[in-house]
Amino acid sequence: MSAFEQFGKDGLLRKKLKTTYPVQFKLDVLNYKLKTGESFESVALEFGIHEPPLIVNWMNSWQKEGVEGLSKIKGHPFMSNKPKKKESEKKLTKEQQLEKEIELLRAENAYLKKLRASGINIPSRLLKQNRE
Repeated sequence: MSAFEQFGKDGLLRKKLKTTYPVQFKLDVLNYKLKTGESFESVALEFGIHEPPLIVNWMNSWQKEGVEGLSKIKGHPFMSNKPKKKESEKKLTKEQQLEKEIELLRAENAYLKKLRASGINIPSRLLKQNRE
């Protein structure tokens, strides 16, 4: 099934606004791709993603940097009329940093459990990282 058949004319147009996907959603998409071995296009259609290359980028980021690669925000921030935050406000508190790290570790742990349950080989880079 093509993007046109699934989404109509809108499936052929580029979205004007960027959609940001949560890390867990990205992990679910990658898990489905690895488990089924389907093409990136069919996986994109299955999950309602208009641009299959996006999944390719997620896969490359995950293979290079693990779950942290999926949580990075790419591109330039949107311009707004809001006053700029002071340098001290931009930095996360120690507690916020730890909460973010816990969230990433939980997502990675859940993903590795899914891989093990489905019998998919786990990249050795991830196994070495977890032992440390």
